[in-house]
Amino acid sequence: MRVLIIGCGYVGLPVGAELSRLGHEVFGLTRSGHSGPALQERGIRPLAGDITRRAELDGLPGPFDWVVNTVSSNKGGLEDYRQIYLEGLRHVLQWLEASPPKKLVHTSSTSVYGQTDGSMVKESSPAEPRSELGQVLLAAERLLLEATLTQKIPAVILRAAGIYGPGRGHLFLQYLKDEARIPGRGERLVNMIHRDDLAACILTALKSGRPGEIYNASDDEPVPQIHFFRWLSETLGKNMPPFVREDEAAPRKRAITNKKVSNRKLRMELGCPLRYPTFRQGYTAEIQRLQDAGEL
Repeated sequence: MRVLIIGCGYVGLPVGAELSRLGHEVFGLTRSGHSGPALQERGIRPLAGDITRRAELDGLPGPFDWVVNTVSSNKGGLEDYRQIYLEGLRHVLQWLEASPPKKLVHTSSTSVYGQTDGSMVKESSPAEPRSELGQVLLAAERLLLEATLTQKIPAVILRAAGIYGPGRGHLFLQYLKDEARIPGRGERLVNMIHRDDLAACILTALKSGRPGEIYNASDDEPVPQIHFFRWLSETLGKNMPPFVREDEAAPRKRAITNKKVSNRKLRMELGCPLRYPTFRQGYTAEIQRLQDAGEL
């Protein structure tokens, strides 16, 4: 297969590396050429291009059999989100119209679920994001599903929970820097997935995902913040973070939600393997990595 990874960075790079290892011809698109050597080392042919600029896509060496969209926002503001996740995707779909791929896998986010009552959410649950950023992500999903019907682009959407792994994990990094705070009683649920497991889910979706379907990419255990921090405290021998009022918690880009994200469809329909089924396995590996590197 000829494969294009759009946004070949933290998640896209391991996806592309594994596809290359399996014998596919893989191209990695990034906004600049700075990551070229890192991609080449993993068997990926680097391409420089900005999907927010429609004309830059015309120079890509298509067509491609598989396309994976793992773009991310560097600045994180609303307009940046809109340009990258929505307008950028619109440009990609326009470009693909002439030569549709056999499969397109798009990574979205579980932030499109706005539930705050601690309920279990699955793919059929209402997606009513409370934040403008979440609304942009949902609009991108709808654009892609429409293209699946009208342009015959066989797209699969993975709604990823909070991604963590080597060098990543917002709450974990805050805890290491003694900047973490526990809002309220620490009952708000956190949904996570390890970077390597998300990469494995993308690979599985390329092979087996049904066009027009959405799958929640999350691990097996939504966890209350207090339990997460208690495990870190016991594992690392550090004090628990202080408790603060809900309104004293640090401002967030996305609206505060409280839900349990179900991965049953991912598990049952795709049979997607999880190397780190809970945060315990994933963060045990990350803690060991940091200790081996002398950084912890």
